[in-house]
Amino acid sequence: MSKIGKKPVVIPAGVEVQLNGNHIQVKGPKGTLEWDIPAAVTAKIEWTEIQFTIDSDEHKNLWGLSRTIVNNMCVGVSTWYEKRLLIIWVWYGAQVQGQKVIFSLGYAHKVEFPIPQGIEVKAEQDPKWNTILIITWYDKEVVGEVAAKMRQLKKPEPYKGKGIRYIDEVVKLKAGKSAKK
Repeated sequence: MSKIGKKPVVIPAGVEVQLNGNHIQVKGPKGTLEWDIPAAVTAKIEWTEIQFTIDSDEHKNLWGLSRTIVNNMCVGVSTWYEKRLLIIWVWYGAQVQGQKVIFSLGYAHKVEFPIPQGIEVKAEQDPKWNTILIITWYDKEVVGEVAAKMRQLKKPEPYKGKGIRYIDEVVKLKAGKSAKK
């Protein structure tokens, strides 16, 4: 049985959950999210918890998935989800201008990245003069997708570690040619 699926989702204070058949709508102070629960999974609201059950063991994977997605929705509409990207190298950087981020990534031109509607992006500098991009919104899936697309612009390379990486990502550096001697 699914250990994650057995846990009930606790509804935070200030969050309203409506369940119409297999369609769930979660409203909170930050926004509203909707999702269709798979047909094999049944959801039931009891007091301040949402309980999930399945029809047969064939659908165990959907059980835990459904519970996790609804939990992320409940947490997201009450607080923001955040991803931080670190841009490392001397001439690399980023600036937020309106609804786009302008990257300087060592190319002959600047790279413009349009920010999707509703997402907030801030640029800061750390003490080592590296740029930190902070991406926030209430939908965890969208925040992760935008961060991944920004990281794709210049992945961290394995010899010097320069590029765009997540703030907690560890890049294992290779020794290079001099290690052969």
